[in-house]
Amino acid sequence: MADVVVTEFMDAEPLAPIEDRFSLHIDATLHERPQALHEAVGDARALIVRNRTVVDQAVLDAAPKLEVVGRLGVGLENIDLDACRKRDVEVCPARGANARAVAEYAVMSAMMLRRALLPAHRATAAGGWSRTDHGGGRESAEAMFGIIGLGDIGWQTALLAKAVGFAVQAFDVAPPPIGGQDAGVKTSEKTGASVPRVSLDQLLATSDVVSIHVPLTDVTRGLIDASRCSSMRPGAILINTARGGIVDEKALADALARGHLGGAALDVFASEPPSTELLSRFAELPNVLLTPHIAGLTAEANIRVNEVTVQNVLRVLTGE
Repeated sequence: MADVVVTEFMDAEPLAPIEDRFSLHIDATLHERPQALHEAVGDARALIVRNRTVVDQAVLDAAPKLEVVGRLGVGLENIDLDACRKRDVEVCPARGANARAVAEYAVMSAMMLRRALLPAHRATAAGGWSRTDHGGGRESAEAMFGIIGLGDIGWQTALLAKAVGFAVQAFDVAPPPIGGQDAGVKTSEKTGASVPRVSLDQLLATSDVVSIHVPLTDVTRGLIDASRCSSMRPGAILINTARGGIVDEKALADALARGHLGGAALDVFASEPPSTELLSRFAELPNVLLTPHIAGLTAEANIRVNEVTVQNVLRVLTGE
């Protein structure tokens, strides 16, 4: 049995610093085989996982020596944080490592959907050539980009959106600070950039683009439901690169089908992969971008995520 167990796909090269000092077991199928996972972690001091490995009480019971869970990403809904806390198992997400990649996806999608390039592409590829039908897209300058959640990814998205001309406002699920800075403005300590903070209702009613950057929690589950889809600005674009379950996908499809919303980009779904029934509903709509949970998966981000995760695990195991 190994000191460090990797349960999902990960490049071998970044693991070399761990392999130099600890025994290592890599099996990218363990997340699919709970019994095999339980057997593999018997002597493990560290687990390295993505978002498909469920780290629950059963896994912790099978891993009595476990000290740290390194998460190749930032979402933690697959990890029982309370159980880890009670066992003094440190959970280390690769915070910030893929923020740039997700932010680029969000802003790129917003610009592409506002220009309605997807239906223009399909029509042109099919032999059409109507500049009249496809020449009425909208520019970014002075359009309002609304961000739900101002963590690392939300801030990166705000900076990129501003850089291409969007006005930016945000609803932050976290409570406003007490004293000091204005509760109506949030300022990044890293960049000094400021973003007006508004209520969720105001953001939805006044934003031309709404981009979601919050974790899936009891507070955010179902946050964008049928009522809130209807309360969004007519013609607005919705982008979800955060987690499925935050958006009611069927309600979103309905809002798009009746023409209330102008487009959507979904990189995450409540069930992954999504059902064929849900996919068929979106496939019939003209201005929708669907991708398989890849917003944070660029070549550069993958390198950073791997490096940060290995560093986090080594820090806990060595105390250095």
